[in-house]
Amino acid sequence: MRKDVTVRIKNKFGKKYRQGYPLIFKEAIINLDDLKEEGSLVTLTDESGSYLGTGYYGLQNKGFGWVLSRKEKEKIDKTFFEKKIQSALRVRSKFFEDRATTAFRVFNGEGDGIGGFTIDFYDGYYLINWYSEGIYTFKNEVVNSLEKLVDFKGIYEKKRFNTEGKYIEDDDFVTGERGEFPLLVQENGINFATDLNEGAMTGVFLDQRDVRRTIRDKYAQGKTVLNTFSYTGAFSVAAAIGGAAKTTSVDVANRSLQKTIEQFSVNGIDYEAQEIIVEDAFHYFKYAKKKEKKFDLVILDPPSFARTKKVKFSAAKDYKKLLKEAAEITEKGGVIVASTNFSGFGMGKFKQFAEEAFKELGEKYKIAEEFSLPEDFRTVKEYPEGNYLKVLFLQKL
Repeated sequence: MRKDVTVRIKNKFGKKYRQGYPLIFKEAIINLDDLKEEGSLVTLTDESGSYLGTGYYGLQNKGFGWVLSRKEKEKIDKTFFEKKIQSALRVRSKFFEDRATTAFRVFNGEGDGIGGFTIDFYDGYYLINWYSEGIYTFKNEVVNSLEKLVDFKGIYEKKRFNTEGKYIEDDDFVTGERGEFPLLVQENGINFATDLNEGAMTGVFLDQRDVRRTIRDKYAQGKTVLNTFSYTGAFSVAAAIGGAAKTTSVDVANRSLQKTIEQFSVNGIDYEAQEIIVEDAFHYFKYAKKKEKKFDLVILDPPSFARTKKVKFSAAKDYKKLLKEAAEITEKGGVIVASTNFSGFGMGKFKQFAEEAFKELGEKYKIAEEFSLPEDFRTVKEYPEGNYLKVLFLQKL
């Protein structure tokens, strides 16, 4: 039986919750010590005891849990989860019908009404990402709902809630039949090799689908392309398919070499005609500048925080410097694709970084395109932080 805890919210935050804000955050809570057991259902009230919402307690890097309902009598049970997941699936119906794209998000946390977990579809397989022990206590409700609502080959999960908020290494198989990996999925006709049971990542970031298509269709033809923080080289593959003269992929992780070779190979691209470098991207910028190497298209998609032996990077503090380094090795008329998934600032601040970077270099630029999350990554306007992805195509004039 789940415990039910009353959480009193400071009056100054009452309006925020009445207007639909879904995250239960530390600064708003008066009686923090009453929250003891993750997965407990919580009734939010203001200081005078007026009802604000019902949610659950689950510690994750963003906060202390999520509001699930603003109807005082609504039960948070199996039926509640089933309705939310069914609604989310209905909204994605056109994605299931698109044969050129077989990997996408089907449930996006608070954007679909339940913060703390997501569900992705990989060509018949479903992958659940859990972001707190609190939401993980609802595993049966979520898995049972999927079993009832969809046909599937298998279900996998990623538990992302150890003490540092990182992935817990485990056998990620849940139910159904085990997949044979690499599992080939398609995205706008591009092949990607994925693995749902090896580490935290699957081999492709699904939220960049529109950006990859745009690079392939509009920016790659005949161009020299530098893809930094390249992971498995997905942007490089899109550029190569789009007719790039040559791609250079740079990532510090040793595994990136084999993974990038694999992604080129499953698309019938000769990886030996491309350049794949295992190197710290920050060092590579210095090398390229020293050698006077320049590129027509430079892609920046760094992690929000990164630490190598010699470099510490924080998107909030260091992205402007990164943009300056990229601009210095971008041809005149060339384009920088600047991306960040850091939710601590919005698009306005990100554009400000670009403006300051080019100004300090004495260079001119224009914003040719901008992107946020694709439509399967649903968000709610009451929680702008949920629309974390910011991508700018910056043309150097």
